Amino acid sequence: MSLPSPSDVMSSENDDDSQGKDLGSRVSDPNSISSTRMSFSSPMGSVSSSTLSVLSLSPAVSNGYLSGPLLEPKKTRKSKIKPWSRKRMMIGLAVLLGFFFVMNSWMLSRIQEAGGPRGYIKVKFLKANSSTVFIREELKKLGRWNKPQKTIYARLLAKAAHALAEGESKPEPKDLWVEPYIRASSWTPCANARDWEPSEGKSGYIMVTANGGINQQRVAVCNAVAVARLLNATLVLPKFMYSSVWRDASQFGDIYQEDYFINYLKPDIPIVKELPKELQSLDLEAIGSVVSDVDVVKEAKPSFYLKYILPILHLNRVVHFVGFGNRLASDPIPHQLQRLRCRCNFHALRFVPKIQEAGALLIQRMRQNDKGLGHLDHYLVGPFAQSKEKGQRVRATKTSRYLALHLRFEIDMVAHSLCEFGGGEEEMRELEAYREVHFPALVELKNTKKFPSPAVLRSEGLCPLTPEETVLMLAALGFNRRTHIYLAGAHIYGGNSRLASLTTLFPNLVTKESLLSSTEIEPFANFSSQLAALDFIVCTAADAFAMTDSGSQFSSLVAGYRIYYGGGKMTTIRPNKRRLADIFVKNNTIEWKVFETRVRKAVRQNKRVFSRPVGRSVYRYPRCRDCMCSSE
Repeated sequence: MSLPSPSDVMSSENDDDSQGKDLGSRVSDPNSISSTRMSFSSPMGSVSSSTLSVLSLSPAVSNGYLSGPLLEPKKTRKSKIKPWSRKRMMIGLAVLLGFFFVMNSWMLSRIQEAGGPRGYIKVKFLKANSSTVFIREELKKLGRWNKPQKTIYARLLAKAAHALAEGESKPEPKDLWVEPYIRASSWTPCANARDWEPSEGKSGYIMVTANGGINQQRVAVCNAVAVARLLNATLVLPKFMYSSVWRDASQFGDIYQEDYFINYLKPDIPIVKELPKELQSLDLEAIGSVVSDVDVVKEAKPSFYLKYILPILHLNRVVHFVGFGNRLASDPIPHQLQRLRCRCNFHALRFVPKIQEAGALLIQRMRQNDKGLGHLDHYLVGPFAQSKEKGQRVRATKTSRYLALHLRFEIDMVAHSLCEFGGGEEEMRELEAYREVHFPALVELKNTKKFPSPAVLRSEGLCPLTPEETVLMLAALGFNRRTHIYLAGAHIYGGNSRLASLTTLFPNLVTKESLLSSTEIEPFANFSSQLAALDFIVCTAADAFAMTDSGSQFSSLVAGYRIYYGGGKMTTIRPNKRRLADIFVKNNTIEWKVFETRVRKAVRQNKRVFSRPVGRSVYRYPRCRDCMCSSE
């Protein structure tokens, strides 16, 4: 696994998660641990809404008299309530109030003291998944598996519990499930349009072995397509590098439809499944045709490939890129070449039927077997998106909608952030031990340079949102406690107890492992990238998608896909962690209504519609003339 360079470290978030200070070797999407190897099934039981409702009593009579035009002619009579009846009513009221406070105390204790032997969350592991077992054992060794977690947000969580209880009978905010800005619908997909002749690919053959997980590999594939066109080369079907961390032997054809990919891009570049026989015996390393990430500068411009790679291609007829992560700049890129990248990402890469079928099943179950179609279903799961009823229109029912949440709080993210999360000295020792094994370059940098304190890192928005902060954000935004939530995440640092606040306040939270039977998920058990593909499908198709780290490549690709095909109707919640940090720091004094207002304002500001900023990825920000067309 390649280590981060000091220049790649942590990006802070301003109004639109802009680049922050250079703080060391931060990895934009650490791949030490798969984002799909841990699952939490929804709790076996939940507090009933009736026990959480706030009791309010209003007098049915005014001063003991009834009045009205129909009663005027008659003599009013004083209502008579016998003493024993009044006493019984008071006793009943006291019992109800007592029961309410007992249940409320129980609910808060679940949040603050979770993680014991009788943990609220049932964790389901796939026995066949060796990588899952490996990570679970590693967390156990570090000591954070199922330990009770301390939280600095007990007061706010209590207020959130009250707000959710009161809100069960109230309507959600109007713009919670929709894009708040009309301008979003003025952008439509048009990357499929071509106005050039097909490349003959006569310069030679380009091979790519992409590293990382499915998200990094997807970006590498589309960048390779663009480079092949730039150099007038023939692309050999990309291969995926096996990683001892990811432990996934999946190749391109195990995830994406090979023939569809080749045929769709035929008007752009020639693609073959393997090198011609006369070139297969070449020792590419010996002749200097192997090009690693060390040889290519990050975010290399087209001129780099024309100057340094094209001569090798002409000389040896083959160039093999190994790694190829983020090795093509976002700008400046010729218009048609940029459009080709979009065409590859949004049109040419289709999941294989096995993944499409399982993805369609997950979507159907998240929508409670609603047969209507979502806006993106056809693009994600192909023929499996077709409704069983002829003429079925796009679904619009409120009862079957769901929120997808990508909670980026795995141990690699936590350790790499250099932040503190309430665990004291013990937590610091555990995370430092993890860094020494997985991020030795960061440890060395940390020992030789002065880094900002954890408090400063948090104030700059450089710390991942914790599950507690995430549940507070969702409650403040106005999501109903009964909201169905799909969790796309992995081994949350801290295990069961760390998620207790989330699953207690939002009990209808599920994962792919809890939605699919053991038989249905078994074909994917040892393939983390294929499991990640299922998460990608369900998150992209969701009525609302919430991310907790806007730097995550998974979240970026999901958000971009929703923008491209969503028609301005697919809302994405992308919190500005810097602004949220300024709100969370006041957790001991801020009132819930003020907290609610400030969180909603911070999130809404990040939903504004704008064209792709210069230098930003077209995969994440497709609103640009290279990928989409605007009616404005």
